[in-house]
Amino acid sequence: MRILTGIQPSGALHLGNYFGAMRPAIELQQQGEAFYFIANYHSMTSLTDAKLRRQYTLDVALDFLACGLDPARCVFWVQSDVPEVAEPSSAMVRLAR
Repeated sequence: MRILTGIQPSGALHLGNYFGAMRPAIELQQQGEAFYFIANYHSMTSLTDAKLRRQYTLDVALDFLACGLDPARCVFWVQSDVPEVAEPSSAMVRLAR
């Protein structure tokens, strides 16, 4: 089984994040190929302060790791660290002109 999920760093994490997203993701990493990402591009719609977004991104990564996410058992990345994420939207903008 392949698992893919992301979490937005749009604010301080809370118990809802833990029970609704983080704990299930951590449990699922034992059951197949797990791919988890921090969706910091997605957070741009609700969080415009770049410095704060960077801090929340780091906080989410640290919290996930502290809760038991094992980088040896999954692929864990930050959305903006992968240039191919933004490339399709750039191409679509050029084609739409």
